[in-house]
Amino acid sequence: MLNIENLTNLTVNAVPLEDIAKELTSREIDLTICNNETIQEYNKEYRGKDTPTDVLSFPIESDMEIMPLGSIVISADYVLQKATELGHRQEDELMLLFIHGLLHLLGYDHEVDNGEMRKKEESIIHTLNLPKSLIVRTEES
Repeated sequence: MLNIENLTNLTVNAVPLEDIAKELTSREIDLTICNNETIQEYNKEYRGKDTPTDVLSFPIESDMEIMPLGSIVISADYVLQKATELGHRQEDELMLLFIHGLLHLLGYDHEVDNGEMRKKEESIIHTLNLPKSLIVRTEES
């Protein structure tokens, strides 16, 4: 189950996000869509970085299937900016960030792994025919 709290005017199509979540987990996920100001507050409080960011993940570490997997927070400002900048749909950018955040909830970490998260992310986005993944774009910058 995907619980979406949209604190912005960004149009969110829940169906593809729910489909992605169901493919990867049976556990509940909370998704919050907010603006840069709000995500910057979270980033500062939980990561010590006083800047806005695109996506944050907050896993709930539990082996109990009845417990939620965790929460994902996505900046709508970032979604709009990157979709415009890269010339693809806002819905595609939101899905890319959701996939990235969900993989972090599932324990993947591209900052310390040997490319496992990148491979998994690429496989999912290829299946969904989405633009380049967040990891690939970051590596190319």
